[in-house]
Amino acid sequence: MAELVVRAVLALIAVAVAAGFLFYRARWSRYKLPPGPKPRLFVGNLLDVTAVRFKCFEQWAKVYGPVMSVWMGATLNVVVSSAEGAKEVLKDKDQSLAARARSRAAAKFSRDGQDLIWADYGPHYVKVRKVCNVELFTPKRLEALRPIRQDEVSAMVHKIHRDAPKGPVNPKKYLSAMAFNNITRLAFGKRFVDDEGKIDSQGVEFKEVIGQGMKLGASLKISEHIPSIRWMFPLQNEEFAKHGARRDTLTRTIMKEHAALRETLGPQSHFVDALLGLQKQYDLSETTIIGLLWDMVTAGMDTVAITVEWALAELIRNPEVQRKAQEELDAVVGDETVLTEAHFSKLPYLTALTKESLRLHPPTPLMLPHKCTEDVKIQGYDIPKGTVVHCNIYVIARDPAVWKEPLAFRPERFLEQDVDIKGHDFRLLPFGAGRRVCPGAQLGLNMVQLMIGRLLHQFSWSPPEGVRAEDISLEERSGIVTYMAKSLEAVATPRLPQALYARNV
Repeated sequence: MAELVVRAVLALIAVAVAAGFLFYRARWSRYKLPPGPKPRLFVGNLLDVTAVRFKCFEQWAKVYGPVMSVWMGATLNVVVSSAEGAKEVLKDKDQSLAARARSRAAAKFSRDGQDLIWADYGPHYVKVRKVCNVELFTPKRLEALRPIRQDEVSAMVHKIHRDAPKGPVNPKKYLSAMAFNNITRLAFGKRFVDDEGKIDSQGVEFKEVIGQGMKLGASLKISEHIPSIRWMFPLQNEEFAKHGARRDTLTRTIMKEHAALRETLGPQSHFVDALLGLQKQYDLSETTIIGLLWDMVTAGMDTVAITVEWALAELIRNPEVQRKAQEELDAVVGDETVLTEAHFSKLPYLTALTKESLRLHPPTPLMLPHKCTEDVKIQGYDIPKGTVVHCNIYVIARDPAVWKEPLAFRPERFLEQDVDIKGHDFRLLPFGAGRRVCPGAQLGLNMVQLMIGRLLHQFSWSPPEGVRAEDISLEERSGIVTYMAKSLEAVATPRLPQALYARNV
């Protein structure tokens, strides 16, 4: 009897597998899909994708071409690795590819896309995008917030100058602290850390909310791609609910503080204050305001610090570039004051250097995933509705077909030709392009250029004793954003008068 049951179960499994295979053949055989590595049953190419995903896709693109099919479990992903293909995805066919592919974790964090980053393209997205473009990231507001950016960069420079005599410094420590203080002041109008480095109770809660969110987001892995086994890896609904409640309680407390301050001080320029003032005009729910504020934290904290650390690593490995940049800074800014954003227009080499760093080391090399809402064609291939589409901007920015000496750190290339960096030139897309281009691109660019400029103007950077510049590793860590696999260690030598390292300079 038991043997008959086993045979029956095995027969049912065989029928299910055969039916699944026939369904797969019937569904996909009518499409001319892009080529790609051969998928396995159920798991697709999941077991073949290496940890640093964008570099894995770079190697596969050399075999299968610049438009490639990759099966992440049961879901078809298409990876585009050419400027021409990116133009089709992000401009020509943008409306059909502007939706978001949300994981279960992203859906929980964003309340099913009630923010901006994870919202599908539609009326809600258009509304909040308008708020960002017309109200939040305007030149007038960015100028009003400029003193905050300059103050936080000055605080960072002061701490590096204080610690530099002790030996090599870890730039990431200072860059991350600066990015945290800057984004919390811009978004929430609060600095949670005092001049001695002590963090207040709200700051502790803020960091714990971020840490818990990262832990929850990382808890769902292979099951995200194979719906049939999700029952084995249930969503931690209770933990996600606790995290959401904790985040919302903290944000509401800060919002109430700002609402009270508006009664006495009037409107302020911080993003939380601006959103409270715009809530009725744009019919913004509290959930959307909270989502937008945390989008700013997510997008504006790690990415800035990552970009500047990569730039410093390249400058140490390329001392001639460092020398040229410092000569320009000395000629324009001098040694009696410090760099401000007002100097930018007179510093073409610094601007080129910033672009070159973003070209070689884009903070999000695969951007965030787009989702196809109807059947389209990209570079002659069929992209069926429901496909997840990625643009590998890391590969595009290193393509020898469009860049001379693509692996060289050579800012001069941007003096030889004018290349837009904010979504109009599809060879260089650190901020994306089209309907989903980063609305805070100018703010991010200003921050990165100010940080690199101040660090170069006020310090000379060299490797620690016993380390050759060319031995500094440029390996990337796995993840959505590209941290250095090994944090940079460097010697920072002051090059300006002592008085210029004070925070209130």
